[in-house]
Amino acid sequence: MINLVHHYKGFTLIELVVTVAIVAVLASVVTPMLQMTYQRSKETELRANLRQMREAIDAYKKAADEGRIKKSIDETGYPPNLEILVEGAVDEKDVNKKKLKFLRRIPIDPTLPKDKVDTEDLSRNWGVRSYESDAENPQAGDDVYDIYSLSERQGINGVPYAKW
Repeated sequence: MINLVHHYKGFTLIELVVTVAIVAVLASVVTPMLQMTYQRSKETELRANLRQMREAIDAYKKAADEGRIKKSIDETGYPPNLEILVEGAVDEKDVNKKKLKFLRRIPIDPTLPKDKVDTEDLSRNWGVRSYESDAENPQAGDDVYDIYSLSERQGINGVPYAKW
């Protein structure tokens, strides 16, 4: 007696198509969640960088108000630029005239596209607002009262990064 039934090992074309369709559906669901997680991490980093730099600006102002940093009577006491926060300013109350430093380095704005990041002069990656400038229309001036992102993108909360 001859057995004519052949048992083939492998998948049928229908099984393969169904598997690919399931994988495609799963990928289409996961991709937006990954993009949202990536954007959320960039926003967290931006908040931390803004906070760090604003605290350094405020510390410089406090040191100037305490007479530790030399300023003329017509100056506000805010730093003249972002670089001085890294380079430091001479402590006028220290007998050895050591420098007060407020930042280790100027952080990079994580929301800027990579092709717009200036790696040579990190202070150019941030918008600066002087004390004389209006909050709604920030302008650079003789000092740095505040900083903001130069990114044209919008946050998850609907607020442009430049307004944070």
